[in-house]
Amino acid sequence: MSYVLGIDGGGSKTVCILMNDTGKVLGRAEAGASNYQSIGTQAALKSIESAIYAAAVEALKFTNNIKIEAICLGLAGVGRPEDIEVVKGIVQNLQNSSLLPITWQLPASNIVICNDALIALVGGVGYPVGIVVAAGTGSIVFGRNQNGDTKRVGGWGYILGDEGSAYKIAVAGMQAALKAYDGREMSTSLVEEFKQHLGLATIEGLIEIIYRRGWGVKEIAALAPIVDNAAACGDKVAHIIIDDAVKELIKATATVIEAIFSNSERFQVVTTGSVWQGKSRIREKFSTSIFTLFPSAKVIFPRHEPAYGAGLFALHILANFSQ
Repeated sequence: MSYVLGIDGGGSKTVCILMNDTGKVLGRAEAGASNYQSIGTQAALKSIESAIYAAAVEALKFTNNIKIEAICLGLAGVGRPEDIEVVKGIVQNLQNSSLLPITWQLPASNIVICNDALIALVGGVGYPVGIVVAAGTGSIVFGRNQNGDTKRVGGWGYILGDEGSAYKIAVAGMQAALKAYDGREMSTSLVEEFKQHLGLATIEGLIEIIYRRGWGVKEIAALAPIVDNAAACGDKVAHIIIDDAVKELIKATATVIEAIFSNSERFQVVTTGSVWQGKSRIREKFSTSIFTLFPSAKVIFPRHEPAYGAGLFALHILANFSQ
């Protein structure tokens, strides 16, 4: 029997799935971060190796000979040719590792290195055709059609892009609160909501928190639920911010659809990320608009995690596997 590995590597953790050629998961494990651009190549290699080792140990309960014939690594921030070369080096080191209790039979054609958006699509839909709309700390829309044509919109980071993301919602909320405090814009409950949540005597305290404490993107993005809750409670300013986020996500998704799908072609759109879990009906608004614009599209929740998607894509490459 043949086996494949699916790797989901990000800035906070690495997940490995080990499957046999029927699609059965024999091992799953997690390790530390594997974004080599932020932690370095050796640290990324160590995390991936650790995740594979733990998954393999689990799989050895069911078999005594793990022969890996395909691997898919979906890694955050990977897309440029130079990134691919770096990860190829990591895969080569994995094959030379004396730690891993597996046998490698891995031709170059069976090594897939891709952005994490692709494995989120495959995991979410269950096969490598459709669209993923990821809206969490950042945002990106990625699609792939039956012919293998792909289209990406967004994913340019918190300075250059990430429209519709939790980060952009949080920043817009704080900006609106400060404008209301100045008297430049209409009043909003966001002033009091931010003060209460952050324990501020006055909204001016945002200066100390955002600038002097050196808050990063993740910390700021974590404030997005404040805006979402205010919108759900009827705050007009918060409602406008949420609506603007929905419009951006709809525009990005429509751009991908029009680029790679025909009018009559049926496909699924999977939504992933924290933004969709809000109380302000953001996902309902998005879903209704997409169906109105593209009746052949169906908006769904993810069926599987991205690491499982990486495993499925490895199987797809190995034997044109389909679910």
